[in-house]
Amino acid sequence: RGELAGDFGPDLERRETTSELAARRGATAAVNAGFFVLDPAAGAPGDPAGLGVYDGRVLSEPVNGRPSLVFSSDGHRAAVARHTWSGSVSGRGRTLPLDGLNRVPGLIRNCGGTGDTPTDLPLHDTTCVDAGELVAFTPEFGASTPSGEGVEAVVDAHDRVTSVRSPRGGGLPPGSRSVQATGARAAWLAELAVPGETLRTRSRVRGPVADHVVNGGPQLVRDGRRYVTAAADGMVRPGDPSFHYGWVTKRNPRTIAGADARGRILLATVDGRATTSLGLSIAEAAAVAQGLGMRDALNLDGGGSTTMVTGGRVINAPSDAAGERPVGDAVLVLP
Repeated sequence: RGELAGDFGPDLERRETTSELAARRGATAAVNAGFFVLDPAAGAPGDPAGLGVYDGRVLSEPVNGRPSLVFSSDGHRAAVARHTWSGSVSGRGRTLPLDGLNRVPGLIRNCGGTGDTPTDLPLHDTTCVDAGELVAFTPEFGASTPSGEGVEAVVDAHDRVTSVRSPRGGGLPPGSRSVQATGARAAWLAELAVPGETLRTRSRVRGPVADHVVNGGPQLVRDGRRYVTAAADGMVRPGDPSFHYGWVTKRNPRTIAGADARGRILLATVDGRATTSLGLSIAEAAAVAQGLGMRDALNLDGGGSTTMVTGGRVINAPSDAAGERPVGDAVLVLP
């Protein structure tokens, strides 16, 4: 009985609170889910900072190699898995590699892309940059695609180019999608995208997938044993031990998700930054996940994002002074 869903609200750009996301779908329970862009200087606020798959639709590429929570709508299968991604755009006999999905070109939150500065590896709470990118957009992104220098090709539901605009950015007709290019890639896209001709995009996730996938990190438990991957998942910054202390060692509010030995999903939140509850370090979060019977577990977005909703009300104490924080997505338990 019941179903599970990952949900992001009206579109990827409009953040909503976990309780609003739960109310929209009539969920019996919900927790906040993955990391997301918060600062407009780091991209489009609300954009998942990692893999996002919703009802089978891949709407955000992974931070390559970082863990995510994978689960089926029927709730019978849940797992923690690591993914990589590739995409392409093809037209006029040529194929070019895509750099991302539904995000501002040139800004890669949590890094882990290809050819980015300062690193291609995951680097948490850091925005890597890349002056020349190809990024595909779907109708789920928002009312308007990001504006700026470069070229944008608008494509209809039959893969036919309906317009090419420069500078890039603007609304998309119903059912349309687009591809944006910046830097040296702008000239490449301009050659491929000719109004009236075909322009196809492809997207492939490598690794276990299901109906829904939300991003997270670090991993906490693997095969029933504590397995903390803070360094591999970018929570260690070279030359900055204070970041590791504040994010990994220090106690903070945490949202934890995982699967038990039968593949059932388990969700937990721990309040923090208050006299009544200090929160957990990442090592303590791993111990809690193991103690709850999670065979595989990972850390989801925490801090001020940590929220649990049941019966239409927030049952934990979110730590932001303003109250419940609008988030990028949530895991919902549906009737």
